[in-house]
Amino acid sequence: MRVVLGVAGGIAAYKAASLCRLFTEGGHDVRVLPTAAALRFVGAPTWEALSGHPVATDVFTDVPSVQHVRVGKEAELVVVAPATADLLARMAAGMADDLLTTTLVTATCPVVVAPAMHTEMWQHPATQANVATLRSRGVHVIEPASGRLTGSDTGPGRLPDPEVIHAEALAQVGAAAAGSGELPWAGRRVVVSAGGTREALDPVRFLGNASSGRMGMAVARAARDLGAEVTVLQAAVEVPAPEGVRVVETPSAADLEAAVGREFHEAGADLLVMAAAVADYRPAQVATTKIKKQDDGAGLTLELERTPDVLAGAVRRRDAEAAQHPQERRQVVVGFAAETGDEHGSVLDHARAKLARKGVDLLVANEVGVGVVFGQEDTTVHLLTPDGPVRTVGPVSKDEAARAVCEAVTPLLG
Repeated sequence: MRVVLGVAGGIAAYKAASLCRLFTEGGHDVRVLPTAAALRFVGAPTWEALSGHPVATDVFTDVPSVQHVRVGKEAELVVVAPATADLLARMAAGMADDLLTTTLVTATCPVVVAPAMHTEMWQHPATQANVATLRSRGVHVIEPASGRLTGSDTGPGRLPDPEVIHAEALAQVGAAAAGSGELPWAGRRVVVSAGGTREALDPVRFLGNASSGRMGMAVARAARDLGAEVTVLQAAVEVPAPEGVRVVETPSAADLEAAVGREFHEAGADLLVMAAAVADYRPAQVATTKIKKQDDGAGLTLELERTPDVLAGAVRRRDAEAAQHPQERRQVVVGFAAETGDEHGSVLDHARAKLARKGVDLLVANEVGVGVVFGQEDTTVHLLTPDGPVRTVGPVSKDEAARAVCEAVTPLLG
């Protein structure tokens, strides 16, 4: 995809370098169009090295190719990050006095803008009116984040993280393609579980795990970008759900089991992706008041019981309902196996056994442990099907791994 990355002259311009890298690593052809002021924060050599294209700011560079028109007409996505108050005003007024603004008035593709400025500038009526004008014209303006700004001030106006901008930009491309009926998963309903369940011990304590929810959210993003209607069954997570998906809170294994019944089986969804880390055990008795520490130094003994096997249960119910209604389209179930190798076998050995035991259509196995996978940005996954070879993907970002999972699922959807 041909991506134009516009960069305005604000201190947050340095974050756009990471955004450029996210697009190029995703295989996209990126052309960076900084304003003259932006080059005072990040120089042209940086943008040229990251994008592989020469950088220009004015309309008098490469005149024979008429690039002030050509770049915008050829773009399939335009992202402006950061967008200053000045640039928002010029965009709203339709000004075209440099290469970036001329590109913006010639582009017919999705345009995504990520403002970044001081809180007072963001909240000024003129800025808010300009944002409203741009949105009324179909420009997708991302709300700025709240946090530390230049100097000691904090408040709304901070540029969102590059990963957030990247995901929202791709979502806009996906939404535009869905409107034209081009996306492969358009019309599909997908349910994705994410995060780690927590099993209550008393009103303030629980048994849990280290899952961050990043992988599940990445799968939800990938499915959304393919045009699917996505519901996330959200346990405890460290990252927000992607924009444009529906969220159902499922804090415990029992909550998750009930939600799978409603959202996947009863709603007739096409695909269930069980990426959540579901507790295998829970306290047999839950105290109604906080368990007090004993002054005599005595320990605490807990009796644990098995939680429901949500994944295996979903497959059993799916198969039973399919036998009763063979004419209906078969639902697909994908399981995740966070494994550690031990004296009984490797990660892949345990994954193959789990694939046979659970009866899923696709199993995604990854190795976990201290400092491995949980909470990390990158991962390596092994994709296993009942009758095909193992496909290993990684080390890659979790977004890339999620896209590989969806690629493997596509032929299973029929």
